[in-house]
Amino acid sequence: MFNAITHSQIYVLDQDEALDFYVGKLGLEISADVDLGFMRWLTVSVPGDPGRHILLERPGPPALSEETAQQVREMVTKGATGGTLIFSTDDCRKTYETLRARGVEFVDGPTDQSYGIDCGLRDPFGNHVRFTQPKG
Repeated sequence: MFNAITHSQIYVLDQDEALDFYVGKLGLEISADVDLGFMRWLTVSVPGDPGRHILLERPGPPALSEETAQQVREMVTKGATGGTLIFSTDDCRKTYETLRARGVEFVDGPTDQSYGIDCGLRDPFGNHVRFTQPKG
């Protein structure tokens, strides 16, 4: 049966802006950037973790009709598509300060939780991004 999750997907409205955010601000790295003709296959990953990729996908053909894609774009803008990424970090407060210095805006600062220290932000398209320093 299955032995790994290799790719997850979130919708973004502009792939170049997504690269600026996910690579330039959050510090991820490009794992693939391929023009397939009918779409741009753009994935990023955490440095040192080449087995898990995030597809930064523009809503549109071939997966969606243009009418549906427009509806999805509206939902993405509202933060209502359910796109969520959760990262782990060794030092939540330090990561928070580093990202704030890079201009990242947060919806939740570092907060002590039963499972560790947790933080939250939204990407430029409304997707939810969290990172946690697990209790240990």
